[in-house]
Amino acid sequence: MEIAQLLAMNAGIITAFFLGCWMINLVIKDPSFIDSLWALGMVVVAIATYYFTGARGPHATLLTVLCAVWGLRLGLYLLWRWRRNGPDRRYVTMMGKAQSERGWGFAKASLILVFALQAPLQFIVCLPIQLGQLAHTTQLGQLATAGLSLALIGIVFETVGDWQLARFKGNPANEGKIMDTGLWRYTRHPNYFGDACVWWGLYLIAAETGPVGMATLPGPILITLLLTKFSGVPTTEGRMRRKRPEYMDYVARTSGFIPMPPKRP
Repeated sequence: MEIAQLLAMNAGIITAFFLGCWMINLVIKDPSFIDSLWALGMVVVAIATYYFTGARGPHATLLTVLCAVWGLRLGLYLLWRWRRNGPDRRYVTMMGKAQSERGWGFAKASLILVFALQAPLQFIVCLPIQLGQLAHTTQLGQLATAGLSLALIGIVFETVGDWQLARFKGNPANEGKIMDTGLWRYTRHPNYFGDACVWWGLYLIAAETGPVGMATLPGPILITLLLTKFSGVPTTEGRMRRKRPEYMDYVARTSGFIPMPPKRP
């Protein structure tokens, strides 16, 4: 299959997927479930690519399986969290400002600011699981093995971090406290760090398939920038700094992204 043909087909799938979810959003008047779509949509792309290419080599299989394990776990967890906690305040604020300051209706605001924005970002981030499946390979090499190890570390790290935080928040005795135990003692964002590890691992697997796979480097770079500079760390930390002044003590002793031993007070 030609590269352009595969990318065009997957772009169509992503567009249809997000448009369908946008229409659901119009019914429930809440775009907060978009976070779960970020992961679940990538699973759809990985499986569709596996079907389109017919490449049943080990690299294609590994990319699809790893993406499915990561995406289903994260997507279903975020879907559960949304159903438990209700609308995300970030999106409530975003929709409110668009309607009051720009005069946009809910449909226009949610389409432009949420769904239409995230669809192309998802397309770029998941380039490794698309183009990494094009080559017909016969065996995994050292680079793919390293990628597999890194992706598994990321999945475990992210899963444990999410579980620890959910357990912490579920205890009424921790109301108003800062989570600084477990993995959260070594990094303020173990979930984001795990996410980055997964996509850099997937990139290494794709890169071993040849020049086309190596060219998917914008994918892991973009997800790392999104997590560390835009929608991930800055959004979370900005809210915590405003709500809880004691959070600054946690910032002073704990690494912002890469896990490291906490600093001495």
